[in-house]
Amino acid sequence: MMNTSEPLGRIELSEEASRVFGYAAQRAVCGIEELTAVGLDSADAERAVKELVEMRLLCRAEGAADRLTVVPPRTAADRLLRPLERHVRERYEEIERLRETFASLLPAYESGRARRSDAEPIELLTDLRTVQETIEELTIGARQEVLTAQPGGARSARALQEADERDRRMLTRGVQMRTLYQHPARYDQPTIDHVRRVMNLGAEVRTRTDGLCRLLVFDHRVALLGLRDDPEAALLVREPHIVHYIRVFFDCLWRDASLFPVSFDSAAAVRISGEIQESIVAMLSEGLEDKSIARRLGMSVRSCQRHASEIMKAVNAKSRFQAGYVLGRLHAAARDRE
Repeated sequence: MMNTSEPLGRIELSEEASRVFGYAAQRAVCGIEELTAVGLDSADAERAVKELVEMRLLCRAEGAADRLTVVPPRTAADRLLRPLERHVRERYEEIERLRETFASLLPAYESGRARRSDAEPIELLTDLRTVQETIEELTIGARQEVLTAQPGGARSARALQEADERDRRMLTRGVQMRTLYQHPARYDQPTIDHVRRVMNLGAEVRTRTDGLCRLLVFDHRVALLGLRDDPEAALLVREPHIVHYIRVFFDCLWRDASLFPVSFDSAAAVRISGEIQESIVAMLSEGLEDKSIARRLGMSVRSCQRHASEIMKAVNAKSRFQAGYVLGRLHAAARDRE
């Protein structure tokens, strides 16, 4: 018997059931043993009959349990669908009751939100779930512009999946979006695919070497800042002057950033590689370790070590600090000649 509490999905009669129905429709009543006339063995005939009985298209003949009679398709459909229609109607009414319940809570929420916004210009969000819910709420409420900076190179598959749907909703309703990544994100295929999708919807995406911190700015009014020592927490900033300066900082980073290429550009790849190596040189001269450099540039420690080795070989240096010192003097000499 069909369970009316579950979705039906796609329902089609098997070829055998269709043949049996056509045969039975030409007779007032028939027995299963007669179905050999349509080329079915007893097992196939039993399955076909069971299928038609479940679909209400066959029923046992009155007074003859071993005989079958055809039910008109409109009657069968009415018998089968009536409980399903009742189930759907009940679920719809339940949905509407829930919707009204949630709607009744909106005045209290909006009132509390207004008081909270006035009282707490800066709020510390201490757990990842609260951060994610806040991002979702601010995304839904965005109407003009969203700015994002995503340090650390390639993003995780889960983060990209969440961002895909969230960004699509914003962009399709006309919200402008600018995103900054670090250069290593250019070489991660899932990130490239995500960037291609959002750029096709009107987003702008650029990359730069260093200087990024995780941030989002919504409609010139609210900013969300990642914390250096706790990746699952964030600062929610509503104070207008602070939000303004965060936007100014973002615009400065944006002007010096390079367009994210969604197809390979050899000239751009050479230039970006040069920028990365220049940043590594500067950090080597400061005495930073490979792990610290890699974290700041959003790349793996192994990639950072490979770049550092190439730099040391190019200037014939025996240590990373020596390489930074030599290249620093070379750059200073070049500036003096200019």
